[in-house]
Amino acid sequence: MRHGRKVNHLGRTASHRKALLANLAVALILHKRINTTVAKAKALRKFVEPLITRSKTDTTHSRRMVFAYLQNKEAVRILFDEIARKVADRPGGYTRILRTELRRGDNAEMCMMELVDYNTVMLASEKAKVKKTRRGGKKSTSSSAGSSTAPVAETPTTE
Repeated sequence: MRHGRKVNHLGRTASHRKALLANLAVALILHKRINTTVAKAKALRKFVEPLITRSKTDTTHSRRMVFAYLQNKEAVRILFDEIARKVADRPGGYTRILRTELRRGDNAEMCMMELVDYNTVMLASEKAKVKKTRRGGKKSTSSSAGSSTAPVAETPTTE
């Protein structure tokens, strides 16, 4: 039983898990999209989203704090220069997990994890969508809106 176990240990020691998540985060930052298992992606989301939030304030202290997690200068530079600029107005939810097929060897659930603001296909389709309201509301027609006459009742015809 899991009884309050908040961290998915991923079958690894603490140091191995820390290195795994750091490497996955660097790959996500550099490539903007990675393929991994669902369990690793969910653990990575909890790891990388606070780093992206911290990158919004570009100070020496925040850069050093992020570097302590990632240990990759190029990833820190991209995170603070490119990604932080794109997600500046977003209040959270910087990553998206899209489930794909099951892995052939061990039937593990696979997924594609990506940074939300870098998927140009989905961004284009979101802009093209027209906002639909859930409830109808008052519908007005052009003839009844402009005229003040009462509607005429139809008379039934017999054939």
